[in-house]
Amino acid sequence: MKILVTSGGTSEAIDRVRSITNHSTGRLGKVITETLLKAGHQVCLITTQQALKPASHSNLSVIEIKNTSDLLQEMKRIVPDYQVLIHSIAVSDYSPVYMTGLDQVQASQDLSEFLHKKNMESKISSKDEVQVLFLKKNPKIISLVKEWNPSIHLIGFKLLVDVTKEHLIQIARESLEKNQADLIVANDLTQINADQHLAYLVEEKDYQIAASKQEIADLLVKKIQGFDR
Repeated sequence: MKILVTSGGTSEAIDRVRSITNHSTGRLGKVITETLLKAGHQVCLITTQQALKPASHSNLSVIEIKNTSDLLQEMKRIVPDYQVLIHSIAVSDYSPVYMTGLDQVQASQDLSEFLHKKNMESKISSKDEVQVLFLKKNPKIISLVKEWNPSIHLIGFKLLVDVTKEHLIQIARESLEKNQADLIVANDLTQINADQHLAYLVEEKDYQIAASKQEIADLLVKKIQGFDR
């Protein structure tokens, strides 16, 4: 099958030398991609320069992106060409709009004015003791996938921190319904370390448990094989 995988974490520029990002390494996406390739699938991996990547392979193509805007453009372009999407990339929820000193913010009568400004410097001055950074919400790319390709099989990911198993599965099912996904891989950051990666592969009425990145990848490959029947 033709499978699209997204992996790593996006980075949103504040100026030419600073950015806000997340701690995603792309390690899980790498394992998933390698397992798909071993199973004989044709894979396109959308990832970032810093993320871990599999070795080159005749059935693998790689597209590197930097930020959420890049990711949106690339996915809109190629999602219609694929049968399955495994959307494991950590997408930034917000992008910087404007950064300024606290004194300017306190003097303003209308904070919304800062949402229409742009920093013109290549490197914003660090002279102020306190800076205020204004952010805007990024689009939820997973919610657009079915608009681009109604027939694609969608596997999404949900990461929460220090919650109950029941809450994690509930939130995963809400994402499943909202985004018309086939499966959501639900993770809790407190249960991820060098030796384990506990995850719940959540469907509408059932779920499976995986204890490692390789187990997650193996279960996803089995699920995808069912899509092809």
